[in-house]
Amino acid sequence: MTETHDVALEGGGFDFRVRVYPAAEPNGAMLAWMHGGAFMFGTLEMPEADQVGRRLSEQGITVVSVDYTLAPLDALESLGPPPPDAPVPSPEQLRAEADAAGPRARFPVASLQVVAAFDWAVAHAAEFGADPSRVALGGASAGGNLAAGAAMRLRDRATTVPSILALIYASVHDGILAPNAELQAILDDLPPFLIFTPETREALNSNYLPDPAADEHGYAFAGGHDVVGLPPTLLVTADRDSLRPSAESFAAELALAGVDVRLVRQRGAVHGFLNMVGEPAAEATLALMVEAVRSR
Repeated sequence: MTETHDVALEGGGFDFRVRVYPAAEPNGAMLAWMHGGAFMFGTLEMPEADQVGRRLSEQGITVVSVDYTLAPLDALESLGPPPPDAPVPSPEQLRAEADAAGPRARFPVASLQVVAAFDWAVAHAAEFGADPSRVALGGASAGGNLAAGAAMRLRDRATTVPSILALIYASVHDGILAPNAELQAILDDLPPFLIFTPETREALNSNYLPDPAADEHGYAFAGGHDVVGLPPTLLVTADRDSLRPSAESFAAELALAGVDVRLVRQRGAVHGFLNMVGEPAAEATLALMVEAVRSR
């Protein structure tokens, strides 16, 4: 079993930490990774964080999992109550779990912390048998959004940039993009608590970024901005996910900007499938991530 250790860092005026999953047999690659949680939730212990760290480190990739500062809980009510038998936490459970998260802050704090975590990974890569030029950046859901925005910052800084971006069911636009007829038919058959509506997404996004005018460079929502010069990117989507059009549109934006991009849809999967340990979509995506990160 991988022996992890935590490292205290500072970014955006807040203390935060990273958890390092050293590769048992390093292959030279490293990944700075962000969990999801609608910007308001998520921990280093959730499978979306811990499973990625453990599984990729078993494949020779040291993972730096980032415990970034979460946004305030002001948008919690927008999620609405799930049915009593739904396999998701209730708002009350989420609030109870979130009370232990410590200080909270809106954009740009988490974005700046991702950059600080990436810089730490590059500076310490050699200690874990990794090449500083082979440090990837990635995340799931809101964590994928943070990874994309941090990649924009790193590109504009013009120093060390990620070897590759790995964005898993990420929503990188400020708002939900309209589904096509194929996706709408899929969404019509889903229970409401599994779907992000435009109203829900607006509440979550404005909770993270109250003033869209503050995002002129795309550091909060990279989609729809100038993405020329971003690193090669792997995008994996969930088939039954109202956020899927964002990743699909972003893939097109990257391709038009001359960025190497691979887009994979996990058929039949719902948003958040990396938290479903052993599910085929999770297993297939972990394999895709290993391949992408290790190849650069």
